[in-house]
Amino acid sequence: MSLRVVRAEVPDPPLSLAINPDLATRYLVAFLRDEIVRKRGMDRVVLGLSGGVDSALSAYLAAISLGPERVVCVRMPYRLSSQSSMDHARLVTESLGTQERTVEITSMVDAYAAGANPDDLRLGNLCARCRMAILYDVSMEIGGLVLGTSNKTERLLGYYTWHADDTPAINPLGDLYKTQVWSLARHLGLPQAILDKAPSADLVPGQTDEGDLGVPYDVADRMLVHIVRGAGRERLLGLGFSREQADLVLRRHHRTHWKRHLPTNAVLSSTAVGVGYLRPVDYTG
Repeated sequence: MSLRVVRAEVPDPPLSLAINPDLATRYLVAFLRDEIVRKRGMDRVVLGLSGGVDSALSAYLAAISLGPERVVCVRMPYRLSSQSSMDHARLVTESLGTQERTVEITSMVDAYAAGANPDDLRLGNLCARCRMAILYDVSMEIGGLVLGTSNKTERLLGYYTWHADDTPAINPLGDLYKTQVWSLARHLGLPQAILDKAPSADLVPGQTDEGDLGVPYDVADRMLVHIVRGAGRERLLGLGFSREQADLVLRRHHRTHWKRHLPTNAVLSSTAVGVGYLRPVDYTG
């Protein structure tokens, strides 16, 4: 007797970028306390405050979690940085009451750039890596951890500087798409000037993140929420996205996968660190 297999058509589960901002806030605040205080025995953090919504949100979450007096926000302008970015960063520290420092990185960057003649992309990467080096030095000074500010959209599209934005000790925003960052930022009452501004690396006048990416964040996020669950080009087209935008986002996601692994080690044994030897931070042994 043969059996006939009947395959029922199961519709795709609804995918949404909507979040419960109150629940998300409570979780992220508890996450920071658990990771910083309980697991690592520290009680303070340092972060780079650019004047954008991502770093501002990280600062707000840290201040709620640890207390503003235990949060050091560092403004690190380069000579091409806009005054508005400095002013917006000041809005954050004034509204929260966190510690604030300003470290001008122009001489640090230009000392190397004078002989290397970097283009805009290399110069931006150089600035980002210098800033992260400064944050880690400050973290040693204060006996704290470097807090990250990169969101999930940037990470999935590879839109960040390798060994800079992706190397904090802890990142509360790493699983929040950019549109979810805005949602949470509005919920927490971030300054309106920061909520309204176009995201930008603030290196070249007129540069914007969405201009670099070639697609608006809300469109990219709506595609990525399907891509991370296995959707390909035809599926995205069936959902109504244009061929140009689908190809652009898929290409960026696929071609930057290597950036999400630090570092890629040759495996010669069954105990390779990060492959065969996996030990969580809270391992008690």
